[in-house]
Amino acid sequence: MGILGWQASRQGGPPKAYNPALMKSSKLTQILTWILGVLMLVLLMIWINRETLSTAVGGSYFEKMEAEHLQEAFRGIETSEGQAEGLFPIQATGVSTQPIVAAARAFLQSLDADQQAAVSFPVDDEEWRRWCNVDNGIFTRQGVSLKEMNPAQKEAAFGLLSASLSAKGLSLSKDIMKTDQTLREFNDDNEIFDEELYFFTIMGEPSATEPWGWQLDGHHLIINYFVLGDQVVMTPTFLGAEPVIATTGKYAGNTLFQDEQNLGLAFMKGLPEDLQQAALLDPEKTHNHNKAEAFKDNLTIDYEGLSVAKLDSIQRTELLHLVGLYIHNMREDHARIKMEEVEAHLEDTWFVWKGQLTEDGVFYYRIHSPVLLIEFDHQRAVGAPADDDLPTRNHIHTVIRTPNGNDYGKDLLRQHLERHHH
Repeated sequence: MGILGWQASRQGGPPKAYNPALMKSSKLTQILTWILGVLMLVLLMIWINRETLSTAVGGSYFEKMEAEHLQEAFRGIETSEGQAEGLFPIQATGVSTQPIVAAARAFLQSLDADQQAAVSFPVDDEEWRRWCNVDNGIFTRQGVSLKEMNPAQKEAAFGLLSASLSAKGLSLSKDIMKTDQTLREFNDDNEIFDEELYFFTIMGEPSATEPWGWQLDGHHLIINYFVLGDQVVMTPTFLGAEPVIATTGKYAGNTLFQDEQNLGLAFMKGLPEDLQQAALLDPEKTHNHNKAEAFKDNLTIDYEGLSVAKLDSIQRTELLHLVGLYIHNMREDHARIKMEEVEAHLEDTWFVWKGQLTEDGVFYYRIHSPVLLIEFDHQRAVGAPADDDLPTRNHIHTVIRTPNGNDYGKDLLRQHLERHHH
C-alpha cells in the first residue's frame, strides 16, 4: 500500500500528495517551538533562582574587594597630609582588663577542640581586617557563630560581650541581632538573615600582659576589640539596623539609634546660621554617604566642614554628649579614658553635615579628629519594604574608627612588638 496509502486508510481519507516545502516548514516550526520552550524554561529557572544568582554575583564581588583590600599593608585612616605620629603611647590606664581576659578564657574553654581551632588566630592575623557588614548570603565569615553553639557556649559568648561592653553596648548589640530576624520575616523566611548568625573569633591568647583581642562579625554588627595590658581599642566598630523600628513580627517595637539620630539633628539645628553653613556640605541626600565601612582601612579623608575650635563651651559640651553616645558602648571606665583622649584633641575636631534639617529628614554627619572618626548615615532601603530607592530613616549605618594607624590597636601592637619581640 505504501506509507501514504496506509496513512489515508487510518485516517479515512484519500492519500495526500507529498509536499517537501510544507514538511520543511513544519519541521522549522517544531524546532522554533522547542527553542522557545527551552528559553522559557531557562527564564523560569532564572526567576526562581534569582536570589541564589544575586548571592553568587554579590559573593564574588565582595570576595574580590576583600582580596584587593588585603593586598595592601595596613596603614590606617589618615589625611592627605599623611599620618600623625605619637598619638597612642603604651601606658597604664589604671583600669583592669582582667574581667575581659577571664571571660575570653571561659568562652574558649566552653568550645570543643574543632570550635577552638575555628575561632583562634594569631594576634597579627589578617582576620582582623576580614569583616564586612553585608548579610551572610554574600559574604563568608570566619570563626563560630552563635547558631553553631550550644546554650552553655552561647552564655559564655555573651559573657565575653558583657565583660567588654557597657550595659548600653550589650543591649544595642542584642537589639541589632534582632533586626535580622525581622528582615527574615520580611524576606519569606530567608535563612541568610538570622539573629544568631554572628561569628566570634579570638586573636592571640587572652592575657593580662600580652596583646590579644576578639572580633564579632555579622550583618549590621561588627566589633573589633583589642587589648594590651589595661589598654583597650574598640575600633573599627560598625553598628547598624534595618528596620530601625520594627512594627511587626517577633520583635515588634524593637527600636534603635534614635538618640544618635535625634541628638545629631538637634546639635546641627542648634548651631547659629553661620556655623550651620560651615558644617553643611550638601543640603540634599539621595544616596549613601558613609566612607569608612568595610575594606576602607587605608582611607584618605581630609578634615572639612565646621571646626570645633569655633564652638563655644556649651556647643562643645553638646558635641561631646553626641560623641559619648558612641564611645559609651565600651565598658564605662575604658569609655571614660577614650572620652578624655577625644577631649584632648577637641580643638582639632571637625563636624560635617549632608542632608536635610527637617524633623523627618534624612542626613549624614561625621565627627573627625586625629583620634576619632564617627559616621552616621541614613541609607537606602535594602531588605525592608520601601516606596522608593532613596535614603530612609528606617535603615541606619554608623561607623567608629581610630585614625592615624590605631584601628585594631595596630599602633599599640607595633610598639609592643618593637619593644619586646624586635
